[in-house]
Parts: sequence; structure tokens; C-alpha cells
Amino acid sequence: MSIYTGKDAGEFIAEAKKIINQAEQKGVPLRLIGALAFHLHCPKYNYIHKKWGRVFTDTDFVAKSEHHKEIIEAYAELGYKDDEMITTLYGSDRLVFDNPETGMHSDIFFDKLDYCHVLQLRDRLNVDDLTIPLAELFLEKMQIVQINEKDIVDTMMLLAEHPVGETDVEEINGPVIAKILASEWGFWRTVTGNIDKMLAITAKTDLFDNEAKNIIKERIAIISDYVERKPKPLAWKMRSKVGDKVKWYKEVDEL
Repeated sequence: MSIYTGKDAGEFIAEAKKIINQAEQKGVPLRLIGALAFHLHCPKYNYIHKKWGRVFTDTDFVAKSEHHKEIIEAYAELGYKDDEMITTLYGSDRLVFDNPETGMHSDIFFDKLDYCHVLQLRDRLNVDDLTIPLAELFLEKMQIVQINEKDIVDTMMLLAEHPVGETDVEEINGPVIAKILASEWGFWRTVTGNIDKMLAITAKTDLFDNEAKNIIKERIAIISDYVERKPKPLAWKMRSKVGDKVKWYKEVDEL
């Protein structure tokens, strides 16, 4: 657990950029995930984080597993120490670092995010210079079965700020989302269920004005259309017939 109690997102983003640059010098792409990535991509609406008193406590990244050694070196050069127990037990999937001087905490996940569903990321780490792509940021939050309001609001910020399109250049890539959800019925089930929750919160929230809420609803509809039109394989269709009778997600335990 992080011992750092600062609330300034800018301080954490500056630290994240420093870590990314240090790794880049070794030819290693690190890409930011989580609330800080949303804050970075939503300059118009990230005031909501401050309004809610959102506390930022660490920097979280995804990297490629073959860069394990270089990442430890890069963090050491910045004054961080890796958690030896985590490195020994889980180092192939995750690394955890703490900076004893600043109290900063940082997590590295390799190749994918493996929460309620598996979100593969290694082949998309060069799309954006600082974070995972916007489509994957959308799915990072929307794949949480027990999703909370702050995760939904982060996603609403993303939708209010960025159009849905078919590229990754400041757009939420609809075809990418559709392809991922067509590969696994359970992933589709979780995301579409959370979209319904997001629509309900959009209708009642006062965090966004009516214009922004209409934009959010329109962009949700565009994503839903991409997902609906994407052809589904036979395995997906067979699993859909079973539906909720069989658990379709994994429980997420804190490490």
C-alpha cells in the first residue's frame, strides 16, 4: 500500500512522465493506466476529480514482459526499490515499486490487465505516447463487474471529451472495442451491463451539464452500434444461450 498521501494529480502525472522517459531511454514502452490516464486525457472535465476530492496515491503502468530487467533498472535509477516478495512470487505478471525518499508507489502489469476479464495490451502499447489507447481505457473500467460510481464517472469523462471513431488519434476506437467484445461473451455481458448503469447515472448526475450528458449518450449509442454489428463467432453465440446461469467473470482479489 502506498504511504504517499498527496492529492495533486499534476504531481503524479509529472512523476509518471519521468518514469516513462527513463524507461524509454532503455527502449522500453511503459503506458499509464487507471484514473491518472483518464485525468491526463480529459483536461476539460478532469476538474470533476478535484470536485470529488479524488485522491491519487500511485502510478500504474502496463509494459511488455520481456522488459522485466530493464524496468527494474529504470526504477532503481529514479530511487525506487522493487518489492522483493512480489518480484519473487509474481514477477512474471507484476512488479511493485516504492520510493523510500518520496513515498511514491508504482505498479507495473505485464502484457495485459487480468481482472474480471483479460484485456490484452502488449500489441497496442505503441499507439499512445503516455497511456494505453482510449478504447482500452474505456474497457479497463467497463470490464469491472462490481463497478463503482467513480469508475463510471471516469468513463463518462472520457466519452464527453473524445468522439468515437475508427482511429486511435484522440478517438475512442469503436471497431477495436467491438472486436474485443466479440471474442468473449462474458466480456460483452459485463461491458453492456455497465453501459446500462452508466446511462442510468448519466440521466441523474449533476456533474455534467445537459449538453455533455447528451454527448455521452450519443457516444454510448455509437459504441453499442459497433458492438452490435460486429459478427460473433459460434462459440460466442453458444455461450450467450447459457447466459447468466453460469458465472461469466472472475472474482478479483487484492494482491
